[in-house]
Amino acid sequence: MRTFINLNKGWKFTKEGVTTDVDVPHTWNGIDGQDGGNDYKRLVCTYARKIARPEMTEADDAYLEFKGVNSSCKVTFNGKQVCSHDGGYSKFRVRVTDLMQDENDLVVEVDNRKNETVYPQKADFTFYGGIYRDVSLIVVNKNHFDLDWFGGPGIKVTPTVSGSDGKVTTEAFVTGEGDVRVTILDDKGKVVAEGGNKEELTVKDVRLWNGRIDPYLYTAKAVLSVGGKAVDEVSTSIGFRSFEIDPEKGFILNGKSYPLRGVCRHQDRPKIGNALTREMHDEDMALIVDVGATTIRLAHYQHDDYFYDLCDKAGMVVWAEIPYISRHMDGASPNAMSQMKELITQQYNHPSIVVWGLSNEITINGAGPDRLDCHKKLNDFCHSYDPTRKTVIADYIVTRVRNKLNYVPDVVSYNLYHGWYLPFFKLAGVKLDRFRKAHPNTPLGLSEYGAEAMPNLHSEKPRRMDNTEEFQCIFHEKYLDIIEARPYLWATHLWNMFDFAADARNQGGEPGMNHKGLVTFDRKTKKDSFYLYKAHWSKDPFIHICGKRFVNRCGESTKVKVYSSTATEVELYNNGKLVGKQTGKYKFEFVLPLEAENKLEAKCGDLVDTSLIRKVDSPDPSYKMHGKSVNSSWEK
Repeated sequence: MRTFINLNKGWKFTKEGVTTDVDVPHTWNGIDGQDGGNDYKRLVCTYARKIARPEMTEADDAYLEFKGVNSSCKVTFNGKQVCSHDGGYSKFRVRVTDLMQDENDLVVEVDNRKNETVYPQKADFTFYGGIYRDVSLIVVNKNHFDLDWFGGPGIKVTPTVSGSDGKVTTEAFVTGEGDVRVTILDDKGKVVAEGGNKEELTVKDVRLWNGRIDPYLYTAKAVLSVGGKAVDEVSTSIGFRSFEIDPEKGFILNGKSYPLRGVCRHQDRPKIGNALTREMHDEDMALIVDVGATTIRLAHYQHDDYFYDLCDKAGMVVWAEIPYISRHMDGASPNAMSQMKELITQQYNHPSIVVWGLSNEITINGAGPDRLDCHKKLNDFCHSYDPTRKTVIADYIVTRVRNKLNYVPDVVSYNLYHGWYLPFFKLAGVKLDRFRKAHPNTPLGLSEYGAEAMPNLHSEKPRRMDNTEEFQCIFHEKYLDIIEARPYLWATHLWNMFDFAADARNQGGEPGMNHKGLVTFDRKTKKDSFYLYKAHWSKDPFIHICGKRFVNRCGESTKVKVYSSTATEVELYNNGKLVGKQTGKYKFEFVLPLEAENKLEAKCGDLVDTSLIRKVDSPDPSYKMHGKSVNSSWEK
């Protein structure tokens, strides 16, 4: 059976002639890619380490596996280049059996420079460089489940639902020879079906993967045997579910309406960039579950295998996409195709994924006919390789509804920022309705919408582009009204769950960041808008007073806003005295006469939240943004 040897420790890292000791996962611009300064460099660095010969026989093969190297690299083993890879977000492997010695030199040259052949090259996020996911040495029998085809798992499992039963077809890909036996197990490890490769297996009285309601998973295990002896084994979680995307009814899961309301996610963290631990992925998922989301758009690239596993387990419906974004490059279409092949090959078995994203805001810059041709080829490949799922694009805000690209995929969603970059919230609804009228048979969604907010910025009179928490709440309240009035939307994904680095930005007094998250970059602070969505989406009882960080206020009175998931009536007390009662749903607003010090309590039954406000003579200057809220070029 195969053995995995972790190679994360003990690398020599060389950057601009200086060598240091590092462990991977590692990014070299986790700091200068997050500060908006002029030291954000995209360059070539090298990682090198020694590898002892593993225990293996002449009947074994050895493979190096890299789960993420951004963005291009060359791998040298004992002085010979064994592979190169273009694309910073997908897994790849290379066979090194014939070069194996007692002690081995592994060198990885990582190239993060600008070019015209590898996506992405323009986007509103930092392009980190480094070996930022796990590295392993795999020892496996020469007869084994395939390790060479676009980094895939070696088996392609297609579950379907037929009445009360589940049907499973497993296609195993084998290097060498052998017989394949497939077993389907329930979550207790009990065998519920078994048979040979490519046979249709039946799981009686199947339990469905039903999103957040019941994300039930089975396991498909494939064993390869030669001469009656097992030589290799692979397994994958699978889920039985059916879905439809209807232009009138929206998303339908297992025959029932299942509104997709959720978030987009970027993966990076302060100082370490994309070099996340599993605990960090766990924390991200816990926060997304806490806000009550039912769907995640994993933007704008292939995310870690482990996070797709978390989506399966949590019942999140997923939009997965490649980094074909912002600017089409005529010479890069083969790279877009190879990244799509890697994404689908590696993530095909996940029940959480329902759509493959072809591109994002690709009309920001002009392009010739090659752009449309590239989309058609990507779309055709997705349908031929995976006929069970749909394709989707995310349109730039000003893209015409009759743009030729909108006729290519099965599903279209728009990135709309009316009320933030552009004035007039209502125009977002106008855009959606115009598209629906022009394309009545194409399901339409909302793939991005959001506003910047920094927890230190506040205003009694919030306005567009002021980066205050208060305006972010108003923005999202308006968009929730727009969404509620359009139940035909197949999915809505707010931008973004977390603040993230975009080094080309200089906005809100903290350069190098995009602050549209519901949660801060370090995941420590839930902004008030987080609780607005939790009120709308979650069934967990809570009550939350907004403006806790807006402590110092001037004037004779101030507004106090309260969010709650369950309350129909909220009482607000100040210094032990009742200020008033409000009835409603989700949002409750009060006018508070200010005293010198105001100890607030919001109550609904057993639910209580507290806050403190002080009356001051003049506005607190620390609450005001200094300088303009501006965007710099993304091509930095």
